[in-house]
Amino acid sequence: MRFFILCCLLLCSLPANAKDIAGVMVQETLQTEDGTLLQLNGAGIRSKFFFDIYIAELYMEQPSSLVNEVIEASGHKRMVMHFLYKEVGKEKLIEGWDEGFADNTKTDEVAKLQDRINTFNDMFVDVKKDDIIVLDFIPDKGTVVTIAKQEKGVVPGKDFNDALLRIWLGDEPVSSELKKELLSYQK
Repeated sequence: MRFFILCCLLLCSLPANAKDIAGVMVQETLQTEDGTLLQLNGAGIRSKFFFDIYIAELYMEQPSSLVNEVIEASGHKRMVMHFLYKEVGKEKLIEGWDEGFADNTKTDEVAKLQDRINTFNDMFVDVKKDDIIVLDFIPDKGTVVTIAKQEKGVVPGKDFNDALLRIWLGDEPVSSELKKELLSYQK
């Protein structure tokens, strides 16, 4: 028990490593509210028409550079979207989610998920520069949606989170370059 406590104290006393992406400090590791340690799997900027929209950060208990391992992992996962653009309207966010689900998930799976996708979409509001969206997959709970530090709700099911992650990591991701950056973890 003393060894465990000593390890925890040493772990907590280590300086947090971070890297700068577009003036935002992206942590290499973070600890969730329940004490789970997550490692940065990868991070990058989502750009559209020469505008930087947000920084995406993917954290996992067991990071991997392989899409199938990331999607299939059953542990805690966190996707963070730190907005850089002055404002993105709710309608644009929902349009992007719907397009991402349709492009990267089979039609029959989207049909099975549609009620949960609608619930997810209903949680969104307009976001402004420096707002942060956190999409936390917690096993046995689901995907917890937090926008600008306000928890909006939970969407149950690992199948939903798998479809959500495929928006960035699927065959038709929002950005091929961002997909590569999110999968940039190296042991």
